[in-house]
Amino acid sequence: MIQLGVNIDHIATLRQARLADEPDVLQSALESLGGGAHGITVHLREDRRHIQDKDVFLLNKKIFPLNLEMSASSEIVKIALRIKPEKVCLVPEKRQELTTEGGLAVSKQMKQIDKVVSQLKKKGIVVSLFIDPIEKEIKAAKKVGANYIELHTGVYANAKSKSNRNKEVKRLRIGSELAYSLGVGVNAGHGLNYENTQQICQEVPYIEELNIGHSIVARAVFVGMKQAVKDMVRIIKNK
Repeated sequence: MIQLGVNIDHIATLRQARLADEPDVLQSALESLGGGAHGITVHLREDRRHIQDKDVFLLNKKIFPLNLEMSASSEIVKIALRIKPEKVCLVPEKRQELTTEGGLAVSKQMKQIDKVVSQLKKKGIVVSLFIDPIEKEIKAAKKVGANYIELHTGVYANAKSKSNRNKEVKRLRIGSELAYSLGVGVNAGHGLNYENTQQICQEVPYIEELNIGHSIVARAVFVGMKQAVKDMVRIIKNK
């Protein structure tokens, strides 16, 4: 069965809006696990716009498994090597973007990514690369030794027509099948919500985990974090 990783970055976004102590990031993680999430995901950005270093250290002590999204910058890599989360997902990062835009261009930075993947794996960390469903990027992910890829579902989520959505689902399916054939695990995420997640579950094979954040946090405003997660788990299970 596909598992759910809940990204709680935007709990921290709300907290940072007032530079206050609430809402509590750890509590949101515990509520998410109580609602049926398999794990928790946070993105420690270089500009620290939401999740802070102290959050990652605390969550890593209290939550299992913790999936740390991060760039391949030396500063953030040093933090990951120090705290040794269960999982790391390397993502592209631009200071001006609202959220991650597109997948990691692994094929263009093979040397750097290969080095970072090797450093992380030596510490016993499971490494994933957030990439678009492109053949050369999937093969590059295999070449640098990634345990998993996380397929970028943002193009699918933002598609304005059924035909475009279906076209992107086909790309995701082909990408997932290729990764599986190469012995690379498959996760997916970005832009998924309560309306579009089921099609991914039904039509893209071999996915082990979906990482979903904003839509769950948005629903939690009205129903609470635990119930919002339960609602998403139900959609995934009823594929």
